[in-house]
Amino acid sequence: MTENAKKILPRLDESLLTHLPPFSKLERRQIRVILDQASSRRYDEGAHIFEEGETAERFFMLLDGYVRVVRVTQTGEQVTALHIPSGQLLGIAKAIGRESYPATAVTATESIVLSWPMRLWDTFVSDYDGFATETYKTVGHRVGELNTRIVELATQQVEQRVANALLRLINQTGRKVDDGIEIDFPITRQDLSELTATTLHTVSRLLSAWEKQGIVESKRKRIKVCDPHALVELSQP
Repeated sequence: MTENAKKILPRLDESLLTHLPPFSKLERRQIRVILDQASSRRYDEGAHIFEEGETAERFFMLLDGYVRVVRVTQTGEQVTALHIPSGQLLGIAKAIGRESYPATAVTATESIVLSWPMRLWDTFVSDYDGFATETYKTVGHRVGELNTRIVELATQQVEQRVANALLRLINQTGRKVDDGIEIDFPITRQDLSELTATTLHTVSRLLSAWEKQGIVESKRKRIKVCDPHALVELSQP
């Protein structure tokens, strides 16, 4: 664990997991066993939960907060591949047949994370109804999202890619606020440029133009979509 991780949290109640898909089919006594084997930690914003290439010794459940999944390219550039909202598993290298983490997990906000030793993975898959099914659904969803982005990079103009990225983020993590839907974690224009494989200058130019049109508002690491319908139209070929 990184130095940015705060002290281990006190004993957690079973109700924290009963509504989460990997555990929703389990009895409370089973969830108690699962929690008793977990470590729980609070991370500051910007903390690294695990690093790309590290041996995958643990797997994780994000109880609260948001996580950016970051890859490093062959040229050394940092690229944000995905954003993971609370209630999802991460660091599940074993589910994709890997012994090391394929990316780095960085907290986008202060976050609370459970983790278990990877040696328990096979036990969870075999003993807990719904765990394997929901885990592989999550893997499939993330692979599908990455494939969608690859297709977008190959076929779409920059404006369409940025619009689609914002629509995905408000669908995944948006919260209703006055006059729109806000992405519910701090996101910079640099983050958005990494998500869409374009330059910071281009993203800034687009957001500034869309602000003048009343489509979005962007300030202090916060982006609000004021006119989702207009953004949908911009995302189309």
